[in-house]
Amino acid sequence: MAIAPNKLTTQQYDKNFADIHPPFDNKTAAQVEASRCLFCYDAPCTKSCPTHIDVPKFIKQIVTDNVKGSAHTIFSSNIMGAGCSKVCPVEKLCEGSCVFNLLDEPPIPIAKLQRYSTEKALDNNWQLFQRKPSTGKKVAVVGAGPAGLSCAHVLSREGVDVTIFEKESKGGGLMTYGIAAYKVTPQFCEDEVNYITGIGGIQVKYNQELGKDISLAELQTNYDAVYLGIGVGVARELDIPGEELEGVVDAIRFIYDIRTKGFPAVPVGDKVAVIGMGMTAIDAATQAKRLGAKEVTMLYRRTEAEMPCTRHELDIAMLDGCEIVWLAAPKEILGNGKAEKLICSKMKLGEPDASGRRSPVETGETFTVEVDMVIKAAGQKPFEELVKSMNLENKNGKIQINENCSTSIKGVFAGGDDVNGGKEVVDAVQAGKDGAKAILNFIF
Repeated sequence: MAIAPNKLTTQQYDKNFADIHPPFDNKTAAQVEASRCLFCYDAPCTKSCPTHIDVPKFIKQIVTDNVKGSAHTIFSSNIMGAGCSKVCPVEKLCEGSCVFNLLDEPPIPIAKLQRYSTEKALDNNWQLFQRKPSTGKKVAVVGAGPAGLSCAHVLSREGVDVTIFEKESKGGGLMTYGIAAYKVTPQFCEDEVNYITGIGGIQVKYNQELGKDISLAELQTNYDAVYLGIGVGVARELDIPGEELEGVVDAIRFIYDIRTKGFPAVPVGDKVAVIGMGMTAIDAATQAKRLGAKEVTMLYRRTEAEMPCTRHELDIAMLDGCEIVWLAAPKEILGNGKAEKLICSKMKLGEPDASGRRSPVETGETFTVEVDMVIKAAGQKPFEELVKSMNLENKNGKIQINENCSTSIKGVFAGGDDVNGGKEVVDAVQAGKDGAKAILNFIF
């Protein structure tokens, strides 16, 4: 067993990381699917979308070959509609709410249709919004992720000059650095960021980290308002013996390396264990397999009924050959300097906890999994130290805001994962819209 990079050929990498949801081949194919839509009144698909995209309207516009209008309808509600069409868990949102599910028929492929319109807009650089003349007002946005970009775009449309401070060298946040490469490519993420900022009035300053290169006090002094969209990103520790051994890595870093270094450069083991069953865990497990791991075992302390990921995501992992072990919690990692064995506790379900899910309880029995790599994907923690250093009211690092997206400091607003602890990209986009609306009410 060995952890090593460059396990596959270029052709194998290309095949393994090809687009998992290919777009429509042509206009006719898109229009045929779009014409199936019943254009429901008070459409459940629209109601289930966190950004409330008027789904029947944009689909009807595809039917009538008004693709530019369709893209405008989508972007009016979700400026990251192109990216969301690739990464949204639509099976539990819009497509999961489609009335065709009640008729035992396939739902309308809403995401694929949304991709059809929005990618044409990006490819042709259709700027569908006109920025109002500059008002002289200035807002600082911290974080060029979905929340920050969404907030910036809404503000810029209203004539506010926006400066985004981003700690990484590229924008996009989670889209660029934290999602499986077979869903979105780095080039697509860059194109989407450029499209959003193409409206004008938005300056992005990269390699600028809050608390290191810039301070909140400095931003408060130089801008009329500040929006914090810093997300989360600190991996939750397992807190078990052996966690410090070589070969034990966190999923966030693993995915980040895949996105920034390229497939051949990222080392992967032969026998990989992934701890967790959220979307990040699935992305880590499937990509480990596609990088050349011979065996990937996913361990989750509850049952399938309680898993955070969707059934669709789980199917991807299973189709990739990942083994799933339910009711298993890591207890100890053994090895002589390197991870060799993962000791797990067999669990059973007890009473429901605060989340409503039944709590896992140890049975006293254990089993062993041979490993050379352990990927920790048991959730992410907020940037607690950073948040507390700014004297922001928080709950275990999650920034507390009121109904107007305002923090405990006047003129400082926040939204997205740094507030909710980590949800979907589409939720962050809506949080950015809400934050922008609150800021506009504050500065005007």
